[in-house]
Amino acid sequence: MELSALASLAYWGWVRGEGWFRLGLAVGLPLVVAMLWGIFAVPDDPSRSGKAPVPVPGAARLILELAFFAWAVWALYDTGLTALSLIMAVVVVIHYAASYDRIVWLVRR
Repeated sequence: MELSALASLAYWGWVRGEGWFRLGLAVGLPLVVAMLWGIFAVPDDPSRSGKAPVPVPGAARLILELAFFAWAVWALYDTGLTALSLIMAVVVVIHYAASYDRIVWLVRR
């Protein structure tokens, strides 16, 4: 899911940018978002390595994840890929519904 979301942001940057800015958005935006994804973590998160370069509360991490996926869904929609945006939105909802125990864990941290 994360790779699909990053690809969505790269595609959005390519479609919406012009000239050299297009390349900067297509490469830079997913790179910055991936760095944020990896840096801000909840200590001892069982779904990750357990390491947290920048420790954050679980609720903050959950908001970061939801914002990331929402942005990716919107990016697909904004570029005219409505069906793909809907598919991605459904996959994200199913993923978080299936990992309800992790959401509870994050909120309690």
